[in-house]
Order: sequence, then C-alpha cells, then structure tokens
Amino acid sequence: MLYYLFNYLDSFDIPGAGVFHYISFRSGMALIVSLIISVLFGNKLIGMLRKMQMGEQVRDLGLEGQKEKEGTPTMGGLIILGAILVPTLLFAKLTNVYVITMIIATVWLGVIGFLDDFLKMRKKNKDGLAGRFKIVGQIGVGVIVGAMLYFHPDVKVHKEVASTYELKQGERFVTDSHKQNPNEDVKWIETRDMTTTIPFVKNNEINYNWFLGENSTSWGWLIFIPIVIFIVIAVSNGANMTDGLDGLATGTSAIIGIALAVLAYVSAHVQFADYLDVMYIPHAEELVVFISAFVGACIGFLWYNSYPAKVFMGDTGSLAIGGIIAVFAIAIRKELLIPVLCGVFLIENLSVILQVGYFKLTKKRTGEGKRIFLMAPLHHHYQKKGLHEAKIVTRFWIVGILLAVITIVTLKLR
Repeated sequence: MLYYLFNYLDSFDIPGAGVFHYISFRSGMALIVSLIISVLFGNKLIGMLRKMQMGEQVRDLGLEGQKEKEGTPTMGGLIILGAILVPTLLFAKLTNVYVITMIIATVWLGVIGFLDDFLKMRKKNKDGLAGRFKIVGQIGVGVIVGAMLYFHPDVKVHKEVASTYELKQGERFVTDSHKQNPNEDVKWIETRDMTTTIPFVKNNEINYNWFLGENSTSWGWLIFIPIVIFIVIAVSNGANMTDGLDGLATGTSAIIGIALAVLAYVSAHVQFADYLDVMYIPHAEELVVFISAFVGACIGFLWYNSYPAKVFMGDTGSLAIGGIIAVFAIAIRKELLIPVLCGVFLIENLSVILQVGYFKLTKKRTGEGKRIFLMAPLHHHYQKKGLHEAKIVTRFWIVGILLAVITIVTLKLR
C-alpha cells in the first residue's frame, strides 16, 4: 500500500518518494516493521491468550522441564502471521503474482493451524483437527499454488540456449537484456516452461514437462502440481515436528529464510543471475520483500519464544512457516535444494518415520517392538540423553546455519 502511495507522490517529484522503487529499501523496511510488530504487539497478544486460557496441554513424556511448560500460551503463530502480512501489504507490490501466491499460502495454512490449535484448547486435549482435514487443507493450498505458478502468464524465466535454437510457442529472445558482450554461441530466451534447478551438477536445469515428452507443455501440470502438493505437505509437517523445543523451529526457520532471501535476490537481479549463471526470474524481486518480513517475524518471535518460552507458536505458526518455505522455494525454482536447506526439518521427520517403522517391524517379527532413538522426534532423543534444552536448540541452529551456507554455495558449486 505504501509502495503505491509513494509511487504516486514520486510523480510530483517529492524528494525521497522515489526510494520506494528500491527493493533493498523496501526489504529493509519490511524486516524492521516485522520486528517491531513481533516485539511490541507480541506481549499484548500473549496477555490476551492467557486471559482466554489458551494454554498448552502437555502430555507426560517423562522429559525434564516438561511440566513447567503446562499452561504456557499457544497460538503464538498469530504474532508471526501478523508480522509477515502487515509489512508485505505495506511494502510489496500487491499485484505481483508471487506476492499474491505467498499471501494465499500464508493465510490458508495459518487458518488450518489456527483451527487445529483452537480445537485443542476447546477440547483440552492434544487431538485437535483430524489429520485427514489437515492433509485436505494442505492439498488444497498445493493445488492453488501449483496452478497459479504453472498457468499465470507473469510466471516466466530467462535461460540460455544455443545460438541455433529455434523458438517454440510462447517463447521469445531476450539476449539484449543480459550480458553486454554475450557469447556468440548462446542466446537468452524468455519462456514459461516449468524449469527448475538441479543442485551440484553442471547444466543444472530440468523441465517438468519433459516427463511427459518435450512437446507436452499443456499437460505438464499433471507432474508439477502433485510435486508442489508433496513438497508443501512434507515441509509444513517437518516444521511442525521441529516445533518441540523453545525457539527451535523459529530460529531454524529464520536461518532458512535468510538463505532464501539471498537466492531470491540473485535470481531476480539480471546482472547477478548472469554472473552466477543461474536462471533469471522476472518479477520475483518482490519475493525479497516478503521473505524479509518472514525473517523479521521469526527473529521477533524469538523475543518471547526463546528459552524459557513465554508463548508457543502452535500449529498456527509451524504449519504456516513450513508452507511458506516450501512455496517460496518452488517459486524461485530451488525446490530441489529443500532437502539440504531444510535438513533439520528433514531429519526430524525421518527420525519419526524410522522410529515408528522400526518399532512396528520388530514387533511383527519378534513380538516386541524396538526403537532406534530413545524418543522421536530427534530433539527429544537428545533430551532423554540429558542435554539441556537450550544446548540442543543452539546446536540445531548451528547445523541449520551450516546447511544454509552449503545451499548458497551451490550457486557456484556445480
């Protein structure tokens, strides 16, 4: 909204109004405003949740310090959602397809998480929204996001082709928009193909349409949309699994968000994209504003969520931040980097799958179930081993930083 106001004021040559044209300025402002919203309004929301008796119901798992968490306000994800959406509405171009997509994903998954938390508080148990309804909701947002990114005319990429390349329907040459002294052997084209990046390999692009034949562009959505659904479900559930210790999911998500901001910025900046030899994504620069608000919201939420937590994000926050990360990575064509970048989410998910699978397998074979970990998800395993909660969280953050650096390094490591 402020973008349009200052854009209008700039038409009258008002000094300083033109600064809103710069992504760096609007991203910085989005980060600052999201931090302010999280910190200043977070305490008021926590007080409201206490008055409404929206306290966490803790199952007795025999973990140290567990009972002290009983009654801590949950649904704190509302702080994160507000701190993301308000700066986005203020500083981003609201007609941008990528911004619209991210807002839809944020609100949709936030509502699903809110319903889950609300039912838990109302019923005073840990069941909440039935799992099948969560999955249906996640599939729904996956279908909408996948359809928008596949069919919207503004979703395009620029990529290099051989100088002898023959244009296909819907493509055009855009070589003049790129390197000043382009290689005579290559040209740049603008295409709506759903091309994505394969990490760690040279010539690292793959088109989802290829799975149905190179000329099957009209049916590529049959592959793309199910992949989007799978990624959204996997990452949002991974974030939900990780949200078990004070500050763990929040801090990890902030680290992931910073890495995504770097990837989005270089992908949406034609000079950086040319220098790093990555796909250039027109109009994706607005995603940097959104992800800056996301990072600020996560860091601001840590003000209250770090050990000992005064509030938990609940599914309201964890499902939303996981879905945001998934949809954002898909939008900038980096979804195949998710296993690396979201490695903490992945290992938390895998620890539960392995624990349950191994227990059922050994019980079927021997009559007595055995476990790989002392408890799953993995962070509880380390709690059982006697590590303090704050130490576990810090070490997971360090692993998250390492994975984020590796992810950014893949821009040139191939």
